[in-house]
Amino acid sequence: MKKTSISFGLVNIPVEMSPIIKNNDITFNQLHKKCLSRIRYVKFCPHCKKEVKQTDIIKGYEYKKDEYITLNNEEFNKLKAEDEKTIQIIGFILLSEIDPIYFDTSYILKVSTKSKAFSLFKEALNKTKRVALAKTVVGTKFYYVIIRLVGDILIMNTLYFLEEIVMPAATIEAKFTKKELDLAVELVNSLKLKFKPEEYKDEYYDKIEKALKEKAEGKSVKKSKSKNTKNIKDLMMALEMSLKNVS
Repeated sequence: MKKTSISFGLVNIPVEMSPIIKNNDITFNQLHKKCLSRIRYVKFCPHCKKEVKQTDIIKGYEYKKDEYITLNNEEFNKLKAEDEKTIQIIGFILLSEIDPIYFDTSYILKVSTKSKAFSLFKEALNKTKRVALAKTVVGTKFYYVIIRLVGDILIMNTLYFLEEIVMPAATIEAKFTKKELDLAVELVNSLKLKFKPEEYKDEYYDKIEKALKEKAEGKSVKKSKSKNTKNIKDLMMALEMSLKNVS
């Protein structure tokens, strides 16, 4: 949890920032196949020929072959402008203006005690139906962020920069008939649904969990069954058969 503040005009709102996403992966240790002993990762300096402690490691940028410019934590902090240590709001925009491709990491912004400024800020977002565009530093990296209201919770999302997103210059298009398009649209409409995240489970996670339990009981891991799907090369026939299967 990090203590920071939202800078909103001349209003300063102290908040606590914490990640909203938890890693749901099953953690595996790396073992030596022969004896099943844990593999140990050693930070080793080949020049001094000895193991190095974390406290003796600094960051270096290689500007020439084997030549480095180093920066320590104090120097990184000096590069942060005072206003970047807070969440400085630039303006307010519509969420629909941001393509989801720009979204990176999500954080919760909250207060530990009652705050009129915090409650007022949330209600202003609710009334205007807009999100705040702001800038800040998380760790050692500068970000533009958006702050939005999700129910009664204030969420901050860091955004990727345009130059970080690699999009193809052009896509290769193929011709299709009106009948094929009509069938494709009909198939899309027949599969319309509401997004309900509580219904979507990590199926692979469940399979691994089950396999670990079975192996602990001395059972062997069974191969997952695959759906028997036909590979139909004729597009029109594939569309027509797909519609029959969902009707």
